[in-house]
Amino acid sequence: MHRKSLVKQLFRKNVIWFLGAFVCTVACVVLDYIIPLVLAETLDHYLSGKPSVLPGFMTGLIGVYADQDYVVHHLYLVGLAIVGLNLLNGVFSYGKGRFQAQAGENVSRDLRNMLYDHIQRLPFSYHMRAETGDLVQRCTSDVDTVRRFLAMQLMSVINAVFMIVTALVVLFGRNVRLTLLSMIVVPALFVFAFLFFKWVIKAFRASDEAEGRMSAVLQENLTGVRVVRAFGRQAFEIDKFNDKVTDLANKNFRVNLLLAIYWATGDFLSMTQSMITLLVCLSAVISGEITLGVMVIYTTYVGKLLFPIRQLGRILSDAGKSMVALDRIGQILDEPTEPEEKGALKPELNGDIEFSHVTFGYGDEPVLRDLNMTIRSGETVAILGATGSGTSTIAYLLQRLFPLTEGDIRIGGVSIKNIDRAWLRQHIGLVLQEPFLYSRTIRENVSIARPSITEADVDHAVRDAGALSFILESEKGFDTVVGERGVTLSGGQKQRLAIARTLLKDNSILIFDDSLSAVDTQTDAEIRAALKNRRKDVTTIIISHRVNTLKDADRIIVLENGCVAQQGTHDELIHEDGLYRRVYQIQTSLENELLSEV
Repeated sequence: MHRKSLVKQLFRKNVIWFLGAFVCTVACVVLDYIIPLVLAETLDHYLSGKPSVLPGFMTGLIGVYADQDYVVHHLYLVGLAIVGLNLLNGVFSYGKGRFQAQAGENVSRDLRNMLYDHIQRLPFSYHMRAETGDLVQRCTSDVDTVRRFLAMQLMSVINAVFMIVTALVVLFGRNVRLTLLSMIVVPALFVFAFLFFKWVIKAFRASDEAEGRMSAVLQENLTGVRVVRAFGRQAFEIDKFNDKVTDLANKNFRVNLLLAIYWATGDFLSMTQSMITLLVCLSAVISGEITLGVMVIYTTYVGKLLFPIRQLGRILSDAGKSMVALDRIGQILDEPTEPEEKGALKPELNGDIEFSHVTFGYGDEPVLRDLNMTIRSGETVAILGATGSGTSTIAYLLQRLFPLTEGDIRIGGVSIKNIDRAWLRQHIGLVLQEPFLYSRTIRENVSIARPSITEADVDHAVRDAGALSFILESEKGFDTVVGERGVTLSGGQKQRLAIARTLLKDNSILIFDDSLSAVDTQTDAEIRAALKNRRKDVTTIIISHRVNTLKDADRIIVLENGCVAQQGTHDELIHEDGLYRRVYQIQTSLENELLSEV
């Protein structure tokens, strides 16, 4: 999404809050400039008897309630007026802060919701290549950068513009020469602020990208902490993280260096301009060119004018950072989501599964090559293949996690291209080798697909998945919290909970993608027996490298180089020369060796 269209969309949703902040900002600027005018009017007109410096409508309004003599004898009224104006200014300042803070928080909320919603609908292929740490950084740090700018700096831009325009109108109306001399350094401040903006935006982009890389390394390390400990890679990981942190520190140092240069130069130019204005005005007062009240107006207005101009660098730097953040957020929102499928079919998925001339690859080299096979409805089919032969790809394609490029897959004669994607995934249960568990209780993890399920159904599912015994032995049974990603459980325990979770969905097609690899052979046999007893008309696909897991299937399909090399029952394949018999002989030999050593 283009930055402009994204900003427009966010503004449209919060126009009331931004409008309120705008009105309060304008009111603050007006009141800021009225107070010096009141002082100048008191000094020149009421105390010195000189012509009024106020606009005609204001002098007429004041004259209705008080003449010159009355004000002179009641000067405390001037003080009260100044106090009242400052109090009113404070009220509008509060309103400005309140409105822009609310607008910033609303934008932050909207951005996070947009990102989260969009990420949920991105295809599986995007998540395979995206770095989780970088995504988290964009959804948190980058969004917060935008929020800070909108909540703190946006109205400062409007404030600066109005202050500059108002000051120039008032000052040029008093004395053109003095105004030009009082603004002699201002163009240099503007030019320097513009150049600074161009430099700092590049530095901010480099800093933000460095932070994303650091976040990715941190997330990867925390996720794989077991692997790091198991291989003694702590020192290597510390060095890798230190490299990213050092790179980020260097990028941030450049940002801070640019800021320091800007502030130092801005302060020098501002102080120089203030000194020039003061000297010129004093000279003009001595020569009688201007009054003391006009001098108060000039020195006060120039001081008020220089502050927002000096702040312009900070505002521009924050604006630059926000632009970088919006670009990074927009990069995610630009990623195409899985297309909506209006009118897609939602058939009963209880027919034969047919793979017809399916060719598919993740890159230039295909993983499946002209694959043709049929899995009959209600049949239990086991699939064996070497690593990279496309066994897991079959499971992904059946759930349309990747789009078919060549060939077709039909269920009950209906192409999966015409079946609603969500419906398909809802009715095809997939249990992966490395299941994901939430940092919740065991009961919540198992029943997550059907939160309203009864306890009896949960008990039945975990019993069939061979998980009941270890659950009951846990400290709090079903109420035991498993920790992030199920870190407190063994690999086999996580797999059994994932199987139970899938069984609760009561799918018509079940796919077990090497999801029994971490359980012992006895538990494996018990789970398969339980599945056989409950399957009814469920079509079951078991992908595994363990022959004991495959042998009781109605039919075994062997894949080699992305094609069907063999198929048949266990008894048929062990008497047929090929991959299945070789794997069977190797595994049987290893088992015999282990038994002989016991």
